[in-house]
Amino acid sequence: MAVIRSFFLVHQQARRTAAEFMREAPEGAHVVVREKKRNDAINAALHARLTEIAKRREWAGRKWDVETWKRLFVAAWGRATAQQMVMLPALDGAGVDVVFRRTSEMSQREVSELLAFIEAWDAETECVNDKFTGSQRDDR
Repeated sequence: MAVIRSFFLVHQQARRTAAEFMREAPEGAHVVVREKKRNDAINAALHARLTEIAKRREWAGRKWDVETWKRLFVAAWGRATAQQMVMLPALDGAGVDVVFRRTSEMSQREVSELLAFIEAWDAETECVNDKFTGSQRDDR
């Protein structure tokens, strides 16, 4: 039976244990080290913020659902952090589609950065004339 072990590298003893396990691993073993995945708390914070923005903000002259706002923010954050986005011809030949990161594949650090980006955008555009809608937000 194959042995599968996960180590959370949260202190030096955990790092030593992981290193020892790798030294003893059989030839050809596969090792993956990745950042911590997002947790339920950061996921809830992200969706709460997106829901709040969807309820009170407009973009391009109308209100949008949470999923649309999430797509807009992930795309904008991706450009701001020089992440690769791909524009592909639409499968039905009607225009193009933009393929970008899925939040479910982001690490906790990345989702935290995305949330900070969303909060900064919201604060910066709070009472500024929206060049796309011509509307001004002041809902305090």
